[in-house]
Amino acid sequence: MSSSPLRRTALDALHRSLGATMTDFAGWDMPLRYGSERDEHNAVRTRAGLFDLSHMGEITVTGPEAAALLDHALVGDIGGVRVGRARYTMICREDGGILDDLIVYRLAGSEAGSSPYMVVANASNAQVVLDALVERSAGFDAEVRDDRDAYALIAVQGPESPGILASLTDADLEGLKYYAGLPGTVAGVPALIARTGYTGEDGFELFVKPEHAVELWQALTKAGEGAGLVPCGLSCRDTLRLEAGMPLYGHELSTSLTPFDAGLGRVVKFEKEGDFVGREALAAAAARAGANPPRVLVGLVAEGRRVPRAGYAVVADGTVIGEVTSGAPSPTLGKPIAMAYVDAAHSAPGTPGVGVDIRGTHEPYQVVALPFYKRQK
Repeated sequence: MSSSPLRRTALDALHRSLGATMTDFAGWDMPLRYGSERDEHNAVRTRAGLFDLSHMGEITVTGPEAAALLDHALVGDIGGVRVGRARYTMICREDGGILDDLIVYRLAGSEAGSSPYMVVANASNAQVVLDALVERSAGFDAEVRDDRDAYALIAVQGPESPGILASLTDADLEGLKYYAGLPGTVAGVPALIARTGYTGEDGFELFVKPEHAVELWQALTKAGEGAGLVPCGLSCRDTLRLEAGMPLYGHELSTSLTPFDAGLGRVVKFEKEGDFVGREALAAAAARAGANPPRVLVGLVAEGRRVPRAGYAVVADGTVIGEVTSGAPSPTLGKPIAMAYVDAAHSAPGTPGVGVDIRGTHEPYQVVALPFYKRQK
């Protein structure tokens, strides 16, 4: 069976010229790292990092009933999102299982009486989300459009990112709130400038046409020279989001879990008007989680040096009490950390006697509240 060739972003040749180690991620050839993962991670925490995220899946929803369609198809209150703002939400199956977690932007409208929405899905789920939205659009006066090829996505993340971006745009970055986006020009390139990210730091995600990606990357690189900006790969993106306690689809989120199982029940808005896909199952899941949650997502910090990996058993008194969903050495904490689903009885921070079974040895771990790291505002 022949596998289809990997998709390449508009920045592919540039990554290779920078000596990036490339990896297959959800069918895309993406930079894993350029040099040291630890150095890239620390640059984002203390200065700034530059990421190519062009593998993310953009889906545009337009038409008079775009908001009504999204309110029906997703668990969040999308109709309540103001123009220029964004919302973190999820798309679930009828049984409440999570198909993907999403960011939905409400864009400034060019059409009479309605403004378009841009749904950004994870690369691994973009087709699944697109198919579900198309299917759920039946009966709505709205159009669902696959815009994955219409955008390149570049992120600049870290405490120096506002200064770097401000030197290249006259857009009002001061007034741009977290989870908001505005159209502007960056280094002469038209962009949607969004104050979003997946690192736990302040930062921006810039949606541009693919043909403008290289010049924008180069302009940001030049503007960031004095501020210590470095190009960053997917490897440090993973350790950054892990420290920030942010879930990753396929690890903390899956179709076998509801948002309530993942501790993210707040994204489900039962009070919105009309029915939405999964409402009944999610109401039952909410009741279960409130009364007696099956398992709770917690943080684990190693007392030793051995790194836990996804799928490793969490143990207490010789009994399996849970499973690691993500684990890595934490450059910021200087020790291995993990997220894990554990039985509620062992989920309180400081619960004694908890360990991770690492190849037959029960390594001691401390249960902590998430996130592991929170930036000082």
